[in-house]
Amino acid sequence: MKVVKNVEKRFEHTAIQTPIIAVPDMKRLEALTNANTAEVTNFLKIRPVHTVVMSSFIQDNGLESELNRGIYYGYRSETGELQGVALIGHSTLIEARSEEALTAFAMIARTSETAIHLMMSDGNAIERFWTLYKQDGSEPRLKFTEKLFDLKFPYPVQECEWDVRLADKAQIEQIAEAHAEVAFLESGVDPMEKDPQGFIKRCLRRIEQKRTFVVFENNKLVFKADIAAETDDVIYLEGVYVSPEYRGRSVGSTCMSRLGSMLLSKVENICLLTNLEFKAAHRCFEKAGFNSTDECTTIFV
Repeated sequence: MKVVKNVEKRFEHTAIQTPIIAVPDMKRLEALTNANTAEVTNFLKIRPVHTVVMSSFIQDNGLESELNRGIYYGYRSETGELQGVALIGHSTLIEARSEEALTAFAMIARTSETAIHLMMSDGNAIERFWTLYKQDGSEPRLKFTEKLFDLKFPYPVQECEWDVRLADKAQIEQIAEAHAEVAFLESGVDPMEKDPQGFIKRCLRRIEQKRTFVVFENNKLVFKADIAAETDDVIYLEGVYVSPEYRGRSVGSTCMSRLGSMLLSKVENICLLTNLEFKAAHRCFEKAGFNSTDECTTIFV
């Protein structure tokens, strides 16, 4: 087991100065390696919808990869069983099944060499994580609740006049601009300004992975949706976009319904998240056949 060295010593003063309900044994925290893949995969499969992003990264890149833009950690019980798995990095994702695991992940996150951009978990776990992570009472740059929408058969598939198909690399300019618009709306940060080369590279990789679906009319992007994460059981969608001049014409709902029927030939569940305040998006997804099944909190640092 690759134990994170010297963590206990570095955080000894923190446990004394700050009241923490569950003080973790940092000897049980480890940086996970590819040798842990089967164990971690089985742990995450217990809640496949909630952990689809972490599972997909592992399936695509392995536990040890720069493409994850962070490090996977595990926290174990006294008997050696996993109590939590977390990806600490650009996108910090937490699946903690004990308070000790949650606290341990918050403590190690303070030493992350990769700048943390967002934090996410279901329920209010990420808010507790933030409090443990900061410990100074400061507020995050942005925090909001998101609805989890889920689609599975049977559902009433709508008639769709549009040709929903896989994107082509030649369409990257319009696709990247549309995805950046969605990202800015959600996070307040325009990735085309912050890291244009890296952002376009990641958009191209999705196209090459056959995970970006589009509708074009007269060489104009009408609709777009991306598979952000995919496992054998679940697909997680993001970046759903309808061009402004086509909004209000049921383009989003019919294309999402059509896309759902295409993807459910591969997996049992499709899910996505959307801000609690985006009521028009909620109506679109509900009309397409999605059901709201849970909520989670997302924090942008």
